[in-house]
Amino acid sequence: MEGTKLHGAADGLDQATTAAPETGEEARLQASRGPRLEGRVALVTGSDSGIGRAIALALAEGGADVVVTYHSDEDGGKNTVADIETMGRRALLRQLDVSDETSVRATFDAAEEGLGPVDLLVNNAGLQSQEVPLIDMSTEEFDRILKTDLYGAFFCCREFLRRRREETSWPGKIINITSVHERIPSPGNSAYGAAKGGLLTLTRSLALELAPKRINVNAIAPGQIRTPMTERTDDPEVYEEEMRNIPWRRPGEPWEVARLAAYLASSDADYVTGQSFTIDGGLQMNWGQGA
Repeated sequence: MEGTKLHGAADGLDQATTAAPETGEEARLQASRGPRLEGRVALVTGSDSGIGRAIALALAEGGADVVVTYHSDEDGGKNTVADIETMGRRALLRQLDVSDETSVRATFDAAEEGLGPVDLLVNNAGLQSQEVPLIDMSTEEFDRILKTDLYGAFFCCREFLRRRREETSWPGKIINITSVHERIPSPGNSAYGAAKGGLLTLTRSLALELAPKRINVNAIAPGQIRTPMTERTDDPEVYEEEMRNIPWRRPGEPWEVARLAAYLASSDADYVTGQSFTIDGGLQMNWGQGA
């Protein structure tokens, strides 16, 4: 059952969109001082833990108010909200099933009512199935992964774009969290790979479509990041084997992905669109080379 909880650190916060500074090096230097996302409203799906939580906090640190969503971990969502409030920003807590377009629409309705129109959309919520050979995979499981990891982003992007007003002076930005598996196949993960590969193509296609409207669309493709979803083993030998495949010899941290997301959400990245940024400690360079 969906629920909405509004948390206000500054009820009178000005949410007016600020026009870009005048052209010129001095104006750009001036614009870069202080919070770069002041007055923006961000919606980060799956921000109750892991990468989504780190991104929500990074955007709030940059000055944005944030819609925090969770699927089942309400306590995790509350913790994210509490940390955002500590920064002096406002936060809205929503239960969201991204695979359900009705739930997506209701979340955007609540966001507009509680914080204002969404300026920044981060599609982070996702599922990763257990390794299953395609011959043994049920239609229901394949559909479940695609409905969350691909359709979920589609539903959120579509709702975001339907609500962008033509008169706004700051068109908006979309960031999709994919995976190194958007390009690199993995045996037993055909559904996940298909979803993430599809999300990469959706990102690039949408970037072309929206470039005339100056809406940036980019993706971040994490490798092994230390999150609840990826921490699946306590076996030191298995862990050591996994680390040998990563030139950096460690997993990434959620805050490292979040810093990149904060850059892509800011005006510093206005000329960046249609790109997927890999953050994997060099993993892709070693893949298949016996490292």
